[in-house]
Amino acid sequence: MVNSVVDLSLTKSRSRRPRLKRLKRLCLGLAVVGVLLASSQWWPVSPTNLSVGNRLLTSGVLASWRDGNLIVLVRHEERCDRSENPCFGPADGLTIHGTEQAEKTGQAFKTLGMEGSDVLSSPTTRTAQTSLFMFGKTLISPGPLAICGDAMGEEMLTHKLPGRNLVLITHSACINDFEQALGYPHAVAAEYGSALFVEVLGNGKFKAVGMMNSEDWVAALKQL
Repeated sequence: MVNSVVDLSLTKSRSRRPRLKRLKRLCLGLAVVGVLLASSQWWPVSPTNLSVGNRLLTSGVLASWRDGNLIVLVRHEERCDRSENPCFGPADGLTIHGTEQAEKTGQAFKTLGMEGSDVLSSPTTRTAQTSLFMFGKTLISPGPLAICGDAMGEEMLTHKLPGRNLVLITHSACINDFEQALGYPHAVAAEYGSALFVEVLGNGKFKAVGMMNSEDWVAALKQL
């Protein structure tokens, strides 16, 4: 009888240990998820999507655009050597589809008003063609290389005139460089024709206002 009681006690003791371990693992997992969710509120992955709701107004983009306080980095449209679509011209330039999309995005910028804005293009065929089809002109940035890297903010300021926006036709890698400098080290890669709006503050610093993908312009402009 004594042996029976002892055996039963040992069996119960062993059965609780795996349960306690599973419970601890569950609690740890929930804690990790909670930390990740909380940190995501303070560590945004990408700049604000300006196509949502009425953010062209509520974000201050439209007011800053009218005041000439913005630098806008626009990624070139679809490049021919990375697409199966027909080329417009040289292989290092755009596809025909890319030129059509550039015209549509250019029309969106013209709706905002281009009178107070200057356009500058990176020195490559695909960016020059994008600028031409978007805005009807191409002004190449001086030097053989694109405005990229850690010091690109300072370099862009040398081309921005007071009270006038600067629209820079550039590359996804350059946009990513600037997003990292603005505090978005894990930002999603810029799509073809997408635009990063950055406000130039009074102290010469920068503030990312938001992103606009080319296919979202039509819906966003209807909110104005």
